[in-house]
Amino acid sequence: MNLTMDETDKKILNMLQDDFPLEPEPFRVIGIRAGISEEEVLNRVSALKEKGVIRRIGAVFHPGKLGYASTLCAAIVPADRVDFFSAIVNGYPGVTHNYERDHEYNIWFTLIAPSEPELEKTLEDIRARTGMKILSMRAVQTFKIDARFQV
Repeated sequence: MNLTMDETDKKILNMLQDDFPLEPEPFRVIGIRAGISEEEVLNRVSALKEKGVIRRIGAVFHPGKLGYASTLCAAIVPADRVDFFSAIVNGYPGVTHNYERDHEYNIWFTLIAPSEPELEKTLEDIRARTGMKILSMRAVQTFKIDARFQV
């Protein structure tokens, strides 16, 4: 996989992280700022997504401040069941991250839901569908880091 990026790609990535325009046509505005067309911005963003450089584009909200419930989950998943488990977990709209770790609890994911009962129901549904042991680790204290990667 070729991860070569030119200066325009880097400009676009920095704008997506730090200065995303809250406009009806944000990619047109990014294009103006980068000196390229909206179509070229969209093509470049698509290519960066295909290469895995961009995972998602979207706002980050504090679930609790919006009345939502959230939890960090860890599961013990046999190596031959990782793809199966991940496909099921990723099918839930409340799953925001899902990643593999080198640990007994080898699959970790975050889950949000509109309420505590819905969060528990979703977690029980995932357990029932996968048959896996899943820990739910609710936040006691929140530490927010600013994960931006200047390129």
